[in-house]
Amino acid sequence: MHHVPSLTTRLITAALLSLGLASEAPTVWAQETELLDIEKDELEFGFIKLTDCAPIVIAKEKGFFDDEGLSVTVTAQPNWKTLLDGVISGDLDGAHMLSGQPIAATIGVGTKASIITAFTMDLNGNGITVANSIWEQMQKNDPALDVPQPAHPISAKSLGPIVEQYKSEGKKLQMGMVFPVSTHNYEIRYWLAAAGIHPGMYTSSDVGGRTDADVELSVTPPPLMPQTLEAGNIQGYCVGEPWNQAAVAKGIGVPVTTNYDIWKNNPEKVFGVTQEWAEENPQTMLAVTKALIKAGKWLDATDADGNLVNREEACRLLSRSDYVGAPYEVIKSSMTGTFVFQKSDVREMPDFNVFFKHDCTYPWYSDGVWFLTQMRRWGQITEEKSAQWYAQTAKDVYKPEIYMAAAALLVEEGFLTQDEVPDTADGYKPATSDFIDGKTYDGRDPLGYLAQFEIGNKK
Repeated sequence: MHHVPSLTTRLITAALLSLGLASEAPTVWAQETELLDIEKDELEFGFIKLTDCAPIVIAKEKGFFDDEGLSVTVTAQPNWKTLLDGVISGDLDGAHMLSGQPIAATIGVGTKASIITAFTMDLNGNGITVANSIWEQMQKNDPALDVPQPAHPISAKSLGPIVEQYKSEGKKLQMGMVFPVSTHNYEIRYWLAAAGIHPGMYTSSDVGGRTDADVELSVTPPPLMPQTLEAGNIQGYCVGEPWNQAAVAKGIGVPVTTNYDIWKNNPEKVFGVTQEWAEENPQTMLAVTKALIKAGKWLDATDADGNLVNREEACRLLSRSDYVGAPYEVIKSSMTGTFVFQKSDVREMPDFNVFFKHDCTYPWYSDGVWFLTQMRRWGQITEEKSAQWYAQTAKDVYKPEIYMAAAALLVEEGFLTQDEVPDTADGYKPATSDFIDGKTYDGRDPLGYLAQFEIGNKK
């Protein structure tokens, strides 16, 4: 196998070319992994049965872990708490995690432990689904929704009268989300609050987050969402795929919005390990990160017309019972660039699942800060914090230096081009107002962001 020239060799060649001292014959760098001096070669990673576990599954099934000298076992976990506990105890070396989990653990919301991430697994991928009966009432409240293809995004405004009707009967509308520090919790809260519906506050004595709530949110494991909705125990939920499309396939619910509309290109899952594990296994950590970056790139590969070329193979792998275990067709309906809201409303959504493009795999500090603002907004962080605290906490958890070291090796080995590596001076994304309520978020100004909201803590 042809060996990849080192970065030094390439720089010398470029310099000679600029001086006219070398011929400009076209050079194709071969791809060859240079094995790192890994500390631990047998690893076990945990995941939850969701399509966005794909980078871990693909890194295993397509041999990207093997190429790095890693023998990896991937094991489904029953829920997010068990998964986190497994990483903390050392039963798992690392895991597919909710973006909020490493942050919450590090600051002691729920379980206290130092968890870090060097890799964001994906963007987008969630939806909010309501029961058919709720959707019919929403259509009555807003006739513009009662058409085959209503205008998107669909806000929660038409849900308001239903919420009030429940309250007048001494009840509260029940909605599910997957975990108290999940993106799903913050997304459904954001969606409700943007329409003036109070989703409830966490307090030191109310760990359920239902103080002052107009709607009661409760935790339901992702694969159980459709049957919990069908049983009538909840009237709606926020979850990742394939469990919104499963409700459509079963004819029991209607997805009304996706998190792409709530916050365009929001980070969803991360790969998490304990800080201690990363410090004890630095070369292994680099090797794992390299394999995951390659898996993300494979998942987002397109042909000349922009069609995703590997997603159907990914869907077949994910549909296996030891992975997501949902029917291939259900997984495929969102993973291949479309999303079914209703049988009459099937939309092209090429960015519903993003695994590599938009610099998605880089661990942005600004992503961490956003989750911290939501923890503060809803009372999980019980007291005011300084802007410096938000910035430092993000740096404690997010480790772009590990990511960039892995990416540099992949460039040197010929698996990435330099323009595929994020170009950032400070690890913060530019400010954005791509939210359902149009509010502007700048990760460098968390306090200014919080001050914009009518519902929740403003500072």
